[in-house]
Amino acid sequence: MDGDGTYVTRVGSQEVEVPLVEVAPDLLIALLITVDHGVGFAERAGAELAERLAPHDVDIVVSVATMGIPLAIEVTRALGLDDYLILHKTPKIHLGDSIAEPVTSITTGTPQHLRMDPARLAAASGRRVAVVDDVVSTGASMQAALNLLRRVRAEPVVVGALVTEGASWRERLGPDADLVQALGAIPVFRRHPDGSLVADWGESAAGG
Repeated sequence: MDGDGTYVTRVGSQEVEVPLVEVAPDLLIALLITVDHGVGFAERAGAELAERLAPHDVDIVVSVATMGIPLAIEVTRALGLDDYLILHKTPKIHLGDSIAEPVTSITTGTPQHLRMDPARLAAASGRRVAVVDDVVSTGASMQAALNLLRRVRAEPVVVGALVTEGASWRERLGPDADLVQALGAIPVFRRHPDGSLVADWGESAAGG
């Protein structure tokens, strides 16, 4: 961590610098936004993550809009697949009577619903699924995705992430935490009364 509010971490073979953002009083997170790091970053990270997912013999990659889309594309490409499935957190006209699962994200702070287009049901039902996202923080978004997929009779066999954040996601996901494969890990940050920041690798705040 340096003095200008950024944090340097590794995502697989790549080193990235990300901003620290306050999400609650005296709690900051290192905000990894995949689309801020260019095409080359996403391509290499996707290929490296795909190497970890390949032994699980997945049929389709699933991710969450919007930040998960570049990763889903690159992982799908690297696995030699052609189709991927995106879940949405905001209503879309094409979703119609979508299949929905409630979720609250640490970066939005307001209740939302994760939605699947019913027209894409056959893409997931009965298939082995890899769920990928840029960051697994508290695990709420990932848990919602896993719940939704199982409701439509998909079989999530592995979870891929560029990084995990803190440790509370393990408790939130329970046994599903064992599915997680990540290219790196970052802490959350606590602000002491003197203003200094301390990396916290243990339990992080709820919501994510």
